[in-house]
Amino acid sequence: MKKALLLGLVSGIGACIHSTAVPPAIPTGDLAAGLDWSPITSVLDSAVGAGVSPGAVLGVSAGGRRMIYGTGRLGLDLPDRPDSMTLYDLASLTKVIGLTTAVMIAVDRGLLELDAPVRRYVPAFGGGRKDLVTIRHLLTHSTGLPAWRPLFRETESRDAALALVDSTPLDTVPGSVTVYSDLGAMVLTQAVESVWGSRIDTVLASDVFPALGMRHTRFLPPADLRPHIAPTERDPWRGRMLWGEVHDENAARLDGVSGHAGLFGTVTDLMTFGEWYLARLAEADVEDDPRCKGDAPPGLLPILVCAGPLVREFTRRQEVVPGSSRALGWDTPTGTNSAGTLLSSLSFGHTGFTGTSLWIDPSRQLVLVLLTNRVHPTRENNRTGPLRRAVADRVVGVLERH
Repeated sequence: MKKALLLGLVSGIGACIHSTAVPPAIPTGDLAAGLDWSPITSVLDSAVGAGVSPGAVLGVSAGGRRMIYGTGRLGLDLPDRPDSMTLYDLASLTKVIGLTTAVMIAVDRGLLELDAPVRRYVPAFGGGRKDLVTIRHLLTHSTGLPAWRPLFRETESRDAALALVDSTPLDTVPGSVTVYSDLGAMVLTQAVESVWGSRIDTVLASDVFPALGMRHTRFLPPADLRPHIAPTERDPWRGRMLWGEVHDENAARLDGVSGHAGLFGTVTDLMTFGEWYLARLAEADVEDDPRCKGDAPPGLLPILVCAGPLVREFTRRQEVVPGSSRALGWDTPTGTNSAGTLLSSLSFGHTGFTGTSLWIDPSRQLVLVLLTNRVHPTRENNRTGPLRRAVADRVVGVLERH
């Protein structure tokens, strides 16, 4: 029944190809050769033709070999095809690529404790039931905080917006309900900034992304990168088409820098990020690695080498709220979310409101990245869900037939 519904959704996408659709590109990379990627490229081409998004870039890394496929155009009035160097507004992928990674490193270095009360690091977030909220609650979206509030309309500065977040009352008892909360991610951002002593963009740009080999992922891209950026929405609040500015209004109020949204990145950087996670997970059971012994200065080792057990803890389903699919920062497959139906139970991933998604399957040594700007020119376009699931299932299908 589910498979029939999925096939129907994919067929519906394919039936709506516009006559002006950009001709398909050719998959590139060492994983492209010898595999028939047409079941996936045809779905992406059809989706772009149907207006699901102006363009899309798919990245697949399997066993360290890569395939990249870009289709469509950067924007409605921008005919260039997106490719491996196109910067997309990553939206809520910021939560895992930036915020969760910073938290994990802070835990590894003893700067944060997962089960410590948040008020230890963010004193303004306390009082009453808030005293029960831990870092783990923030990472699993089980704090009791509401999902969202219009900070961009209620405040005029980053400091004022964060103060309003900290004073927002809880809706439920911590640990009792899972509510995906941008507000919780903003509180966690403050915890990271407190223990590091720097704003999160500085933390990531100086201590994290260079060590991971992510050369293009950043907050606040400069104007000279605009030709390489996919535009997002014609925003009524700001009164202009957003192109190189963060799409999320609350992130914009936070000066474009927050743990819940604000990062821009490329498909190649996100595959590099996923491969780094796979490498760390592969070290989880290695107890005699010589790099993990002795007195080697921390700066001589890649970040989180020998921290496989910690990475495994962050990527497993936590069950803080029974039945919740949430890991620490990450989501896990449910059979109905963007993971599709074929990724293994060890997989973890996340999506972004602008039309981005990232899934990592350790059992297959697989990284799957899909970047789109489905909110261009309007967020009223809500058709990426079936596309994400179809692409995930078809990628697994292509690899398993090889």
